Amino acid sequence: MAHRIAEVHRKTKETDISISINLDGTGHSDVETGVGFFDHMLDQIARHGLMDLRVRCKGDLHIDDHHTVEDTGICLGQALAKARGDKQGISRFGSTAVPLDEALTLVSLDISGRGMLVADLGEMVPRVGAFSTQLVEEFFRAVAAAAGITLHIRRLSGANSHHVIEASFKAFARALRAAVTLDERVQGVPSTKGTL
Repeated sequence: MAHRIAEVHRKTKETDISISINLDGTGHSDVETGVGFFDHMLDQIARHGLMDLRVRCKGDLHIDDHHTVEDTGICLGQALAKARGDKQGISRFGSTAVPLDEALTLVSLDISGRGMLVADLGEMVPRVGAFSTQLVEEFFRAVAAAAGITLHIRRLSGANSHHVIEASFKAFARALRAAVTLDERVQGVPSTKGTL
């Protein structure tokens, strides 16, 4: 099996980001973005996606967290696309519902080559700690677009915004893990078109 590992570096006037990922890792994470709650969520992706993830981001946090979170999503999506390669033998689809106390979030995704986010997380408090909850959709939209993933996220229940967000990241991780898993029965690219 080829190593499904990738590194991405992206530098703009707003952020300087380096990401490395191993899709076939053990769930090890080493994340530093300067945004504590966001680091905690990226840790969830690594741990529950069983991928090793290293993130270093220096962003314009003196303005706000927006550029840091969105640009990290772009880089993560690029790294996912690079690591999975030509998509030969992948399962392609992943779907899971994850509970966290009263919250229950469903994530379904398709490594389709068509980046799209459809999200319904309902109303949330404006901030969890210092983290703007609006940035959850911005992050997932950036990942989906850069990785070429059709991504659906839906809150099925939940009153605590922290729980809803964390359940969403965990569900994304588990769905992604299922979708990138190599299946020895899949011959070539899993598409009737012959390409993804």
